[in-house]
Amino acid sequence: MNHQDLIQKLAACAAACEHCMDSCLSEDNVQHMVTCIKTDRDCAKICQVTASFVASGSRHAQHLIKECIEICNECASECEKHDHDHCQQCAKACRECAEACKSYQTAQV
Repeated sequence: MNHQDLIQKLAACAAACEHCMDSCLSEDNVQHMVTCIKTDRDCAKICQVTASFVASGSRHAQHLIKECIEICNECASECEKHDHDHCQQCAKACRECAEACKSYQTAQV
């Protein structure tokens, strides 16, 4: 996987997390969605920062990719607990992003 493909997956994941977070805030039982919202927020942030470091060729990108995999998987697991379409779409984007990060990481070693 090249860095441009990874950057696209990171951006798509961040967007899905932002959408999920915003949609969760509109749910009837927002209190039930607090963990999802917080996890979405963290995932969106790590994906944005990681994309920036990968794009600039930073030597620190590998550290962030490792964290990104962990947070994307955590976010996917949380979103998969909820039946809302936005949560399911977010979980899918997070899983795809984590896989893209793993592929990129393996190719760089």
